[in-house]
Amino acid sequence: MNNPYNILVAISILIVLSYLFNLISGKIRVPSVILLLLTGIGLQFLAKELGYSFSETKLLLELLGIIGLIFIVLEGALDLKITRQKLPLVGKSFISALLILLATSSLIAWILAEFVGLPLRNAVVYAIPLGVISSAIAIPSVHKLSEEKKEFIIYESTFSDIIGIMLFNYIIIGNIASGSSVASFFINLFIILVISAISTGLLLFLLDYTRTHIKFYLIFAILILIYSISKMFHLPSLLFILIFGLMLNNADLFVKGWLANYLHLVKLQSMTKELNLITAETAFIVRTFFFILFGYSINLILLMDWNVILIGSLITAAILFTRFIFLRFISKSNIFPEIFIAPRGLITIVLFYSIPPQFQTEIFNQGILFFVIIASSIMMMIGIMATKTKYDEKLDDLI
Repeated sequence: MNNPYNILVAISILIVLSYLFNLISGKIRVPSVILLLLTGIGLQFLAKELGYSFSETKLLLELLGIIGLIFIVLEGALDLKITRQKLPLVGKSFISALLILLATSSLIAWILAEFVGLPLRNAVVYAIPLGVISSAIAIPSVHKLSEEKKEFIIYESTFSDIIGIMLFNYIIIGNIASGSSVASFFINLFIILVISAISTGLLLFLLDYTRTHIKFYLIFAILILIYSISKMFHLPSLLFILIFGLMLNNADLFVKGWLANYLHLVKLQSMTKELNLITAETAFIVRTFFFILFGYSINLILLMDWNVILIGSLITAAILFTRFIFLRFISKSNIFPEIFIAPRGLITIVLFYSIPPQFQTEIFNQGILFFVIIASSIMMMIGIMATKTKYDEKLDDLI
């Protein structure tokens, strides 16, 4: 594999395979994420047979996870139109994400404390990543559901990611019950809203007035830069990506009055379509290698541990139970297939690898993480297969 042409051949084959998975997944009603994971697991066996090993998976997974999260949330935001009629749906999605995340994380924390023996604080830190819905898996898997169901899942999973990151950062910063911690939480939220408003305005002007044809990856670089710097200061930086995407795709709601004298709405709307396409293609590439690499990194021996199977099954049951209770008795909405579309994945891994050393413990078996991610993905697949709505990923979906 030291030959650069061998590496290029391998990368090209994996991209072509991922492209084919998008085609056949619509026919067999299996989300392409499952096929990517299976490909990674297959490569793990192949590598062992050939005597090849790749040990830098953790850092690369975390890097791909962060970039993938940015692009997938941006793509989802660029697909959403804000109207007065949709405000109830947005509110419902936010409440669903918040309450289900809190309830699921609490139940998982109890399971980890009771059955694994983790101290309560550590159990909560480990529970939050397992309680967050992965927008990286959910968003590209629901394109062919009804419009209302699709938008609900996009909003809910994106809000779940954002709230999950904010809650995770809040839990690990120190004394969570102190007034200073609560004040810090709301101050950080206010700061990121201000940063989002200013940065989005400047980026809109940059898009409008940049004459060169090479502009979109400049925008991506600035987005990643602002996201990363904000993250260093423990700000909920994913909110910035969501706000930028929503404001750009709904520029007609914001480019009014004096602002319309400086920004050209028609030009922005045209560039939004181009940006959406490039975002989708980039997300497709990042997502491909993330889930293949994750499949490659899974220690299958850990999944054969009966204790892992028991704890993982309890956590998966807790995910289903909390969604059923909320959707059936609180939201009072149709629970199918929404009850099953609660995958764990990219954001779970990113947060898991972000657990500070003082909260890490050898008591927690990583096999539990692998089991829940795989089980929740299979659960989503079953939900999609069971729904009567046609599920058909086409070429132009890309992801």
